[in-house]
Amino acid sequence: MANSKKKFGSFKSYLDICLNIQTTKYVNALFKALNDPTRREILEILKEKDLTAGEIADRFDMSKPSISHHLDLLKQAGLVNSLKEGQFIFYSLNTTVMDEILKWFVQFTKSKKK
Repeated sequence: MANSKKKFGSFKSYLDICLNIQTTKYVNALFKALNDPTRREILEILKEKDLTAGEIADRFDMSKPSISHHLDLLKQAGLVNSLKEGQFIFYSLNTTVMDEILKWFVQFTKSKKK
């Protein structure tokens, strides 16, 4: 722990570094998810209503495993939620994360005071 204190200064600094690493990983996953046009289209579709993976896949000209991969990346980024009902998994937009994304972007539009 003494060596950690030298490196990080304090436990609070250590926690701040850990949180920054976690935030960076989360933001990277978020941008990776938003980078692909198919995933952005899935988000547009889910804006209308919750759908099963099969219903989402039916709207694309690609394999169901490919759509499943896209849905998994969207879930990892927290952009969609999934709920298993019987043999079906329903996907929905996670609007809380969408709100957080908007707040994050807005911070860059605020003018700095000189």
